Amino acid sequence: MTIRPIVRYPDPRLALPAQPVTVFDGALRDLARDLLETMHAAPGIGITAPHIGISLRVVVLDLDPIVGARTYVNPEIIWASPETIMHQEGSVSMPGVNDDIQRHARVRISYHDVHGNLQTEESAGLRAVCHQHEIDQLNGLFWIQRLSRLKRERLIKRFEKVSRG
Repeated sequence: MTIRPIVRYPDPRLALPAQPVTVFDGALRDLARDLLETMHAAPGIGITAPHIGISLRVVVLDLDPIVGARTYVNPEIIWASPETIMHQEGSVSMPGVNDDIQRHARVRISYHDVHGNLQTEESAGLRAVCHQHEIDQLNGLFWIQRLSRLKRERLIKRFEKVSRG
């Protein structure tokens, strides 16, 4: 396993849609392990392949010590509840800042595991927020795009200040 360098905001690669995974092999499983290691080192609870500069639709989440880390390949939201929740979000690509984002309270996703098996998962709360956040990233939508222009500009200024030390 390798800790990979994380692509930092405002790198334009964060705004590009990721490509679907078509080969489920050892290289994909190695990528998933590297993503997990990189996420833990960041530290974070979710990461995508684009966060390390690889344009593939791969997400790793580690939200629960009992359930453990999960890898989602080619995830797509197939249903979202009409109810919404506010949740504080941030990014391994923009460390040191966060803000509240409105998301669906529950979602159902379809995805493949690292062996290529099709799966579905329904989630609520933090896991649902993370699915939406990371799938947005795979679609080239960086989380701050969900903020109003004023909030986004303030957050970027705060990030620049934090980054300077």
